[in-house]
Amino acid sequence: MARSDSAADAANPGRLKQIALTFKMTRKADKTIGFVLAGVFLLTFGVFLAIGFLIDHPVYLGILGLLLAFLATAIVFGRRAERAAFGQMEGQPGAAAAVLDNIGRGWTTTPAVAMNRSQDVVHRAVGKAGIVLVAEGNPNRVKSLLAAEKKKMNRIVADVPVHDVIVGTGEGQVELKKLRTTMLKYPRVLAGPQVTATNDRLRALGDLMSNMPLPKGPMPKGMRLPKGGGGKSR
Repeated sequence: MARSDSAADAANPGRLKQIALTFKMTRKADKTIGFVLAGVFLLTFGVFLAIGFLIDHPVYLGILGLLLAFLATAIVFGRRAERAAFGQMEGQPGAAAAVLDNIGRGWTTTPAVAMNRSQDVVHRAVGKAGIVLVAEGNPNRVKSLLAAEKKKMNRIVADVPVHDVIVGTGEGQVELKKLRTTMLKYPRVLAGPQVTATNDRLRALGDLMSNMPLPKGPMPKGMRLPKGGGGKSR
């Protein structure tokens, strides 16, 4: 018991510190976050407390209102923090890879399977929906990267469906914040063993990330690929 209590005590400050850090980062992009959260908390608590006085049970409804006020505030905070995070990532090379890494269980992500010197990049995700190629960069340039990758996929795993997505805000593109939802909407057509077999066959292709000193997640702006490294995955 003593060990579990001490572990919990050590974890709590870490969680509080993480929440505080998230709040500070969110406030940089959302100046009204503090007022919004305070408003949600007070409104939720106030409504339940008022109902409690009306039905002559202010204590019970006050306690329930307090708990629901914390819950509502946490939900609103999470959504606005997520929106702020996507806003800061939008347009940065490698941002889609960061989203794919957090898409959930059942997906295997390989960042930067194709890239050119202009930092247009294609990532690959494999799951029960098949293969999803996610491109980010100039829409005109990434189309050729996607076409090359789809041709390669059809040659190696012809029996697996291949979807393609271009991340962006233009017509026919998918916004970064909607990428996860879009991928989860694809119909599941592969069984678990088929997904494993597909990953094994694709692993032989290798990827640019395993052969180049590129950081994970969004890449620094202005970063240049070394000569001879652009366009095709190995």
